[in-house]
Amino acid sequence: MKRATSIGRDNLLTLGVCFGKFTKTLKFKLHITALENLAQYAKYKIWVKPTGEMPFLYGNHILKAHLGRITDDTPEHHGVMIYSMADVPLGFGVTARSTQDCRKLDPTTICVFHQADVGEYLRDEEHLT
Repeated sequence: MKRATSIGRDNLLTLGVCFGKFTKTLKFKLHITALENLAQYAKYKIWVKPTGEMPFLYGNHILKAHLGRITDDTPEHHGVMIYSMADVPLGFGVTARSTQDCRKLDPTTICVFHQADVGEYLRDEEHLT
């Protein structure tokens, strides 16, 4: 931030980390660039088994079979941080079911809806700026 003060306002385009953008309907869509900053403050977390990491990184939802651990008392339709079993942040998601409901589901049911993942750096590199 201090280095940016030496650049004129007309020449400065952006400063800092892009957390997301507003849609045309004025809803805020988080970008994956905010992952490192938000991961340390996440209240609800989900850990994915190694077999479920690649499908999630390719943009698929998380199934019950891929669910490793989940924070207790995670409500339905809330934002969660997705981690690998080695505590590496992988992305964001929205829970499809609460913690209690996830335990009763069959393995092919969706537990977490995909929102953003670190694979977006490669898939949508030109749109993240």
